[in-house]
Amino acid sequence: MGHQEKQSIVSIIGSIVVMGFYSMYVYRNYIAGDLEILNDFQFWGRSFLFLIPIAIVTQIVIHIVFAIANRIITREDIPGFSDERDKLIELKAIRISHWIFIFGFMTSMGSLALGMKPYAMFLILISSGFLASIASEVAKIVYYRKGY
Repeated sequence: MGHQEKQSIVSIIGSIVVMGFYSMYVYRNYIAGDLEILNDFQFWGRSFLFLIPIAIVTQIVIHIVFAIANRIITREDIPGFSDERDKLIELKAIRISHWIFIFGFMTSMGSLALGMKPYAMFLILISSGFLASIASEVAKIVYYRKGY
């Protein structure tokens, strides 16, 4: 298994852990005590604004720890370059990710157009972002395995 594949697996696990812990934290501290908060736009705005930096910082820390652990265990250096194949795989994965997120965005707007509660729109939006990031990493693994 190559370094890029390992890094994608670490990203998938990190995304799942961050989303899981953040969801449990928000549910236990805010939603469980007051279900009416689901209709509060300020709550959803704060939730999004806190999720983004938490996810970014956590992913950075996870990748740094992975790089250090990988160096200690395998005694291999991290590849310092990316060739055309790596760039092509990255572009294909980004394309898949964007399509999934756009589909989720349109679905979330459609939920509002159909008269659903506003929290359905936010949940669909958050879920589509999460699924887009997971799909991007899975696509990278598949493309590296196929040798594209």
